[in-house]
Amino acid sequence: MATTTSAIPESIERAQPRSEGQWAVVVRRFRRHRLAMFSLALLATIFLASLLAPWIAPFPRDDIALNRTFLTPMSADPATGRLHLLGTDHLGRDFFTRVVYAARVSLMVALSVTTMVAIIGSVLGLIAGFFGGWVDNLISRIMEFVATIPDLPILLILSAIMVQNADLIVLPDWIIGPVAWIMAVPNREATQVALLILVLASLGWVGIARLMRGMVLQVREMQYIESARALGGSYTWLLARHVFPNAFPPLIVAFTLGLNGALVSEVAISFLGFGVQDPTPTWGNMMGFATSYMFNHPWMPLIPGLPIFLCSLAFNFIGDGLRDALDPRLKI
Repeated sequence: MATTTSAIPESIERAQPRSEGQWAVVVRRFRRHRLAMFSLALLATIFLASLLAPWIAPFPRDDIALNRTFLTPMSADPATGRLHLLGTDHLGRDFFTRVVYAARVSLMVALSVTTMVAIIGSVLGLIAGFFGGWVDNLISRIMEFVATIPDLPILLILSAIMVQNADLIVLPDWIIGPVAWIMAVPNREATQVALLILVLASLGWVGIARLMRGMVLQVREMQYIESARALGGSYTWLLARHVFPNAFPPLIVAFTLGLNGALVSEVAISFLGFGVQDPTPTWGNMMGFATSYMFNHPWMPLIPGLPIFLCSLAFNFIGDGLRDALDPRLKI
């Protein structure tokens, strides 16, 4: 009888649902979004392939064949007999090798630009929304000025001046070194990539700053913020412990969608010839090269175009999944 009595509370305790943490709920809800999970797996595969490019690429990146002729996809080199999965360009360089190396450059540029934009926008938006007054007015006027600048023309002008004259601009070794190592490019091309990142990040932070400022304006009026102030909490402690953690969830969605915008911007600039130059492959300059031969070789624009399309679509689906997972109105 005693054994039965003691077992009842244990069964009741096991039957009671355990409360989940906030981020456990977000992860569970995100995993239910099938398109977002498929997109995440696709991006992880492309990103991993770009990192493993020296081992999975069948040919050297800038290997120029002696025949200097185009080869269609799934063709064998007449000199060596080796198979070219996606064919070759006019210099005999293997397209599959170049598109894999180009993924490393294009995705790293998009990730670096979006990270810098998120940091700059978050800091400025956090300061403007929390302190208000003349600080908010000053930062808001700066945001309005930057927002009025037409992005594409200014990006093209800055890229033409900075990237095309990369030899005249000296950047610190602690910037060039990691860029050259991560993207597997020489120092001169690493300077071009670093300058392109700086150009794109310099005009792309306004949206993040406005979003963060709006969220902070809402959070700072909450009662727990007033209570923390009454208890003598410093500004740094309030910002780091209470304001930012409750204001940054929408920033995650904006960061994901910003990856798409940064990728498209890099592709557009390189496509127009003002970004990273050949022989360093990017999806943008490969697309620009393919348009010159697309009527005689119609498969060529698809080689860099399909990864661009898939990555852009994946970024949008992941952003949709994160938005649904983080929306408190959809929680049960």
